[in-house]
Amino acid sequence: MTALDLSSPVAVVGTGTMGQGIAQVALVAGHPVRLYDAVPGRARAAADAIGARLDRLVEKERLTGAERDAARDRLRPAEALADLADCALVAEAVLERLDVKQELFRALEDVVGDDCLLATNTSSLSVTAIGGALRAPGRFVGLHFFNPAPLLPLVEVVSGFATDAAAATRAYETARAWGKTPVACADTPGFVVNRVARPFYAEALAVHELRAADPATIDAVLRESGGFRMGAFELTDLIGQDVNESVTHSVWESFFQDARFTPSLAQRRLVESGRLGRKSGQGWYDYRDGAERPEPHTAEPADRPAHVVVEGDLGPAAELVTLIREAGIEVRAEPEGSGSLVLPGGGRLHLTDGQTSVELGDTVHFDLALDYRRATRIALASSEHVSPRTLAEATGLFQALGKKVSVVGDVPGMIVARTVARIVDLAYDAVARGVASAHDVDTAMRLGVNYPLGPLEWGRRLGPRWVYELLGELHVREPSGRHAPSLALHRHAHTSDAGEGTPS
Repeated sequence: MTALDLSSPVAVVGTGTMGQGIAQVALVAGHPVRLYDAVPGRARAAADAIGARLDRLVEKERLTGAERDAARDRLRPAEALADLADCALVAEAVLERLDVKQELFRALEDVVGDDCLLATNTSSLSVTAIGGALRAPGRFVGLHFFNPAPLLPLVEVVSGFATDAAAATRAYETARAWGKTPVACADTPGFVVNRVARPFYAEALAVHELRAADPATIDAVLRESGGFRMGAFELTDLIGQDVNESVTHSVWESFFQDARFTPSLAQRRLVESGRLGRKSGQGWYDYRDGAERPEPHTAEPADRPAHVVVEGDLGPAAELVTLIREAGIEVRAEPEGSGSLVLPGGGRLHLTDGQTSVELGDTVHFDLALDYRRATRIALASSEHVSPRTLAEATGLFQALGKKVSVVGDVPGMIVARTVARIVDLAYDAVARGVASAHDVDTAMRLGVNYPLGPLEWGRRLGPRWVYELLGELHVREPSGRHAPSLALHRHAHTSDAGEGTPS
């Protein structure tokens, strides 16, 4: 099954930001495009807005003047649904309400030909449920674009329970012909991206609710140590707190209130207060004129330790040994041990493993980094039982490596480690349940939300057993069920030593 021929008209119903973006993608790809909106005049206004964006593409030399003029000639507002009768694909981007979408597609069935592909851009509703209202649900598929559709490459191609394989394949190939990167996925709550991404927000909010760190510090650690493009608080301010909270709540409800997807009370209160982020002027941060952006907590300079003793294997933090030597600090190696750095005063420095510092005496935990060489900030966690000397020596060690240091509360799993571990776990679980292939899950998370690594690749680097054990320790200390490792991760953790730890 091949992509739609470029001579085939494509219709977009719903002419808001998302609908205009989808229409522009199809138009620039070469299709005749029809725009329809139930509100009189909106389709014409949308056509004008798309035309203005085409002008800007010419100014940026991404289109020629001739290409723009040809595209404008192919774009036509529609006065009624009947004007879409000859379309080969109709994509909707209307209100996120099941009854509204079902009513629209029932009406479209009476208009378009039997071979017309019908597609929804829903991000939160069930494709199966929308298609269930149709006489012929086999031609109905999800085409979930990401905003802004003309810029972001990812499209989730979602097969509902009754979607024919041929229809899904045609939608997939059409999205690829439009210059997008499609991923095929099953119709489950959140599809791939909104399912696997939930911990990125949830764990940051949990650390904040535990009063372990403020939003600016958590965001800085996620960016500068975890390698994420944006922190969770600044990203939800950009998305809109109401939008992000609504998606979280929808996924949670759709999974029958599964603890892994539990919404945040802190975010609920923020939404109730009307602080929705950038669009309202205030969210976690203040965007009003003259407001100052809060700075992350950064420790004062401390003296570097003269030497450290490395006991055992540091696991995902093994690169630190080389960095410490390069900084001119003497490293003494002891092959046996629990994977700790012993500081001159006798205190210990240990990669967070889900335990708390208070359990271990004079021990400071440090957080996971995507790449310890390139990281510019490291978070440390200590309890009241840690001596000031140990904390100072731990701080000075990382500062000697050229890192800023943020000292946070004694929370298990800290910030980056607990976030990445949960994302990896949900990715393993999604593959095991047939939501999407391992390749498509990694592709979706890199392109859909700009993760520095696909979560399954990240899991392979860390080792499934390390992720499994960290989550197990978190589950013991926060026994809500949210951190309980999935059966899929359990299996890979216990087979990875035999070289079978990579899902397919």
